[in-house]
Amino acid sequence: MLDTSEVPEFLSSLLTEKFFNACITHQDARKNEKNCFCLDCCEGICPHCLTNHRNHRLLQIRRYVYHDVIRLVDAEKLIDCARVQSYTTNSAKVVFLNQRPQTSRPARVSGRLCITCDRNLQESFLYCSLSCKLHHIIGTGCNLSMYLRDCEFLALPEPGLDDGQMTPDSVLEQGGSLRTESGSSGGGLVDSPNLCCTATTEVVRKKRSNLTGCHFRPSCRPVSEMSESMMNRRKGIPHRSPFH
Repeated sequence: MLDTSEVPEFLSSLLTEKFFNACITHQDARKNEKNCFCLDCCEGICPHCLTNHRNHRLLQIRRYVYHDVIRLVDAEKLIDCARVQSYTTNSAKVVFLNQRPQTSRPARVSGRLCITCDRNLQESFLYCSLSCKLHHIIGTGCNLSMYLRDCEFLALPEPGLDDGQMTPDSVLEQGGSLRTESGSSGGGLVDSPNLCCTATTEVVRKKRSNLTGCHFRPSCRPVSEMSESMMNRRKGIPHRSPFH
């Protein structure tokens, strides 16, 4: 645990807050997960709380592999993030707020280990999260104020507060590009789900029209013709097996 006497209140609250839990103030409302942090009030808030924090410094909290992260550009406005490993997801670099639990000491692989928690890192990094860097700074007796930044303004990213949910392999593009049901682009990506459904419906209509326009020969003759041919058929001479 961090020594809260040496850490600013906003930073201590940011690292200890339980995000993506239901907001107590708006527990009966929809989409009431706390996915934002107010630096002025030092508390996590949900989208319904934004009206009471309109002129405050707000920080968006996101999820990456089931753990809390913030954008690197936002983190650098608060603290020196040098040598903290970042990850790219949804075209944005993010850093973990706290170290992630490990079941056992990881096997040493190529690269480095986090100075605080021994997590495997890439070669050029020393910390896996902001919390690990703070632990190391305080543990080595360094002056924490040298690493803090004066942030007078911090706003949510445009176009506003989203749900903050992210996945490690998200490749979503703007406009929600979708392909048709057959898996091919059909001359280009469809820009919306409604258009995707329309395109699929048109394909089905064309297939049905082609089926109705074709004339198939019957696979067997009518029953009347079959019975008539059977009546006119002459019975053949029976053949008996020879006696021995």
